[in-house]
Amino acid sequence: MKVTHIKDILPVSMDNDQVKNVNGRLLVGKEDGATNFCMRYFEIEKQGHTPMHTHDWEHEIFVHSGTGEVFIEGKWHPLTQGSAALVPSGVEHQFRNISDEVFIFLCMIPSGAPEL
Repeated sequence: MKVTHIKDILPVSMDNDQVKNVNGRLLVGKEDGATNFCMRYFEIEKQGHTPMHTHDWEHEIFVHSGTGEVFIEGKWHPLTQGSAALVPSGVEHQFRNISDEVFIFLCMIPSGAPEL
C-alpha cells in the first residue's frame, strides 16, 4: 500500500529538442507494488508540449486543470478541466498547452511501459 501527496514527489523536468516545459511525477508505480498500472502526473507550462510519438500501449488521461490539446488520429482535440481521453496503442500522439496557465493531467499506463 502507498499513500502519498504530490508535494512529496520530486518532479522530473523534461526540456529538449522533442519535449518542452514539461514536469512529470510518478505517483504510483512498480516500486510501490503496483502490478497492473502506473499513475503519472504531468504539468505542461506555457508553450510546452510532449514529444510527438507512438508506442505499443494505450494510456488514459484525465485533465486536472488548465487548457491543452491532444493530437490523435491526425487532428488536435481540445482538453479542459474534467476532460478524459484514451490514447490507443500504436497511434501517433502529442499533448500541448495552449494557454498561459499550467496544463495539468493524470496519465495511466499499463505496467511494463516506461514509467517516466
